[in-house]
Parts: sequence; C-alpha cells; structure tokens
Amino acid sequence: MRVVLAITASAVMIAATAARADTVCEWMEFASKIETAGVAAQQLTVRTGEYDHAQTQVALAMFEALNAIDPRYETYLGIKKADPGASPELAAATAAYYVLLAHFPSQKSALDESYGMAVEDVADPKRRDTAIAIGKLAAEGALKVGIIDPDAVQVPYLPRTEAGVWVATQLPVFTPSYLVQKPWFIGRADAFRPGPPPALTSDRYARDFNEIKQIGGKKSSVRTVHQTRMAKYRINPDLLPALRLISDQYGRRLVDNARLFTLYGMIDDDVMLAAADAKLHYNFWRPITAIRNAAEDGNPATEPDPNWEPLIATPNHPEYPCAHCMQAAAVAELMKHEYGNRPPEGVRVASTTSPMSAVQVLTTWDQWAQEVSDSRTFGGVHYRFSNEVGAKMGREIARDGLSKVLRPLKH
Repeated sequence: MRVVLAITASAVMIAATAARADTVCEWMEFASKIETAGVAAQQLTVRTGEYDHAQTQVALAMFEALNAIDPRYETYLGIKKADPGASPELAAATAAYYVLLAHFPSQKSALDESYGMAVEDVADPKRRDTAIAIGKLAAEGALKVGIIDPDAVQVPYLPRTEAGVWVATQLPVFTPSYLVQKPWFIGRADAFRPGPPPALTSDRYARDFNEIKQIGGKKSSVRTVHQTRMAKYRINPDLLPALRLISDQYGRRLVDNARLFTLYGMIDDDVMLAAADAKLHYNFWRPITAIRNAAEDGNPATEPDPNWEPLIATPNHPEYPCAHCMQAAAVAELMKHEYGNRPPEGVRVASTTSPMSAVQVLTTWDQWAQEVSDSRTFGGVHYRFSNEVGAKMGREIARDGLSKVLRPLKH
C-alpha cells in the first residue's frame, strides 16, 4: 500500500471554511495528476525504481527552494541562503516543474502550460529570475537523492519451493530495484527489521490464526457491518484532506507546508523500504495459504478449511509485517507531531478504494491508525501479531525521521 495523495471528489470536502490558496498544496496535487498520466503514457508499473520517489523529490525540491528564501529548518541538500526578495511561489513552482519534467517527459505539454502561467504571474524581472534560479538548483539537488544505489546489486526474487513442485508464478510487487533505493534517513533497509513471527506451533500463532479464520473470511458470520465496511474503506487511504487541513491553518508559511509534505514522503518511502526488507526476509505465509494448509503446521489448535477465502484480495507479497499498519502508525506519528493527536476539526482521511464516499471523521490519529490495523484482520489478509509489529515499526521509523531531518533551526 502506498499512502497516496489522491485527487478525488472528497478533496473539496475538507472543512467547513474555504481553503486558502497554497502553491505547495496545489503543485503536490498537480504532481499526483502528472504521475498518473505519466504512468499511463509510459506504460510503467507502480514500482519500477525509475520514479518511485518522484513525489517526495517534488516536495523536497519545493522545501529546499522555499527554505533558502525563508530559512526556518535544516537543509537536507545543503542549499545555502538565497535572495529573500525572490518570489517564493515561483521558486516552489520551478522546483516542482523540473523534477516532474525529469520523471515524466511525456507530460511536458501539461507541465509547460501550468509552469508558464506561474512565470507570467511574476512581473518583476529580478524577483522572477532569482526565483527560477533557486528553484532549478533545488530541483537538481532533489533529483540526486532518494534514488537507486548504483553500486548495489539487484537480486531477483526467487520463489521458495521444491524441485518439481508448482508455485504461483506471479512475482511479488517488490521489484529487484525496490530494495536498492537509497533511504532518506534510516541508513539501511534492514535497520528496523523485527524479530521473526511467532512459531507455527505457538499459542500466539494459534490464537491469531483462529481469530482471522473466524472474522476475516468472505463468509464470516461474526464480522459486523461496520467491520466489513472498514476492511474495504481502509485499503487505500487518501490523506490529502488531512494534509490540506493542516496546511490551511492560520500562520503557516509555504516553507512549513513544503516541509510537511517532504517529511510525509520521506517517512513513507523509508517505511515501505523497511517493510519490503522484512517481508522478503521472512517470506511468511498469508492466511489463505495457512488456513487451507493448517493440517501441515504442526499445531493441534489449528484446523484446516480448504474452502476458506479472505474478504478482500490478498496482496501479492509476503505477510509479515503488516505494511498498511506500518504506514498508518508512521503517518499518525507525523500528524501528531505537526498538529496534535486530537485535531479540533477531527481526523479527516478519505479513501481511494471508495472514492464516491464522504470523508470519514475520527477523533484522534491513534484511533485512525488502530482502525487501519484492525481492518487488515477484518479483511482476512493479516494476523494480529503482524499488525502489532508493523505498527511498532512505523512509529519508530517516523520518530527516527523527525529526530534527524528538516529540524527547526535554533535562532
């Protein structure tokens, strides 16, 4: 799961008051549209390694350009202070434009049109030229980080089986390039790798096995209507309403909002890197495999059901740990740090899985993260122990990032 910044009808239902204009938010929304169109035009898969961190690079480039003009935080790229008279809006737009153009050249026409309007909005030649210069510099720097390590060896996934025995032939969504992406701050992909899942013969495994078998099956008789709804609604969240809500708060500067989007992207990228590492390392079986083959797990407390199916589709990668849980917990930590656990307007997260539904409003970010975690068991794709381990990893990675990058300057 990629926690997306999706463009949906729900994005306009953010709060009771009208949103203020914000170049950072507008270009992040535009970046999402460009990426969607660029993927379709270039017939790329979601994970190719070629542009996997594109939106994070867009946010970082805008942050560095704005922070150079209005220094408030530590620079990630080492860019020095720029002319404070430069147009911050054009500097941000220039930074985003050149990153997106580098990743999605097929969308040059749409990019040129939008960027051209941004340039035309700045009449003063000096404010315009200095803004363009710092925006270009920031884009060049952003495109050099968060990339595939050229010295790393890309190892293809090898399905684990016995000679002559059939296994599913579709390869996992994690391509060989995935694990050689340079992390933003965690240092190594395995830096937060957890211990192994419970032994198949353990009481904990049996308990969580039987829970998901009962509540996560397509024909479950104990799952409530609300639990069924959440299993589907929480598959792919749209965080744009929440991010926009924070960005629209009185007193926030453009550089503050660019930092928020950059931290969001960096943390999510490193969370998914850590998730892929752990999943491929342990290669733990999904509930549908475990439940249908329970006669072979050596645990007398588990019983097989050869007809069992999960409520929602099982993702095409190993089970442990839960990546959705990692991402949700990490996002919750970031949002709590930025705006508090209990926002006055509520926690507003939409769903790309149910794009025609209204934004659901919860009380706290911790409540939302727990609901995401629970939804993976209600849907029949993750054991409870996997959810708990994933959530712990997500919180730790987010806190690690917040302690290391883009920290406020001491004045």
